[in-house]
Amino acid sequence: MENTVYHINKGINKSIEFKGLKAQYIWYFGAGIVVLMILFSIMYIIGFPSYISLGIIGIGGTVMVVKVYKMSHKYGEFGMMKELAKRQLPKAIKTQSRSVFKMRKL
Repeated sequence: MENTVYHINKGINKSIEFKGLKAQYIWYFGAGIVVLMILFSIMYIIGFPSYISLGIIGIGGTVMVVKVYKMSHKYGEFGMMKELAKRQLPKAIKTQSRSVFKMRKL
């Protein structure tokens, strides 16, 4: 009988992480790159000078990378979703009668 070596995956139930970006921020980063590529191609088709186009794309790419990494470190895996959900909660609920708080018998 032959001995078999099984490798155990230690990353079960962990979120995806790539170069410090966690979970959905990888998708935001990819979408930003696609938007920058489309913007560059539009500027190229219109006839913008290449150096100006590269400068605009370079500055936009730098800003995008800094923002995505800052959001990833600030909010973490689920923090941004929690923050957006918290914004949808009302600060106060107004009512004109006390009947809402009275115990009702079914």
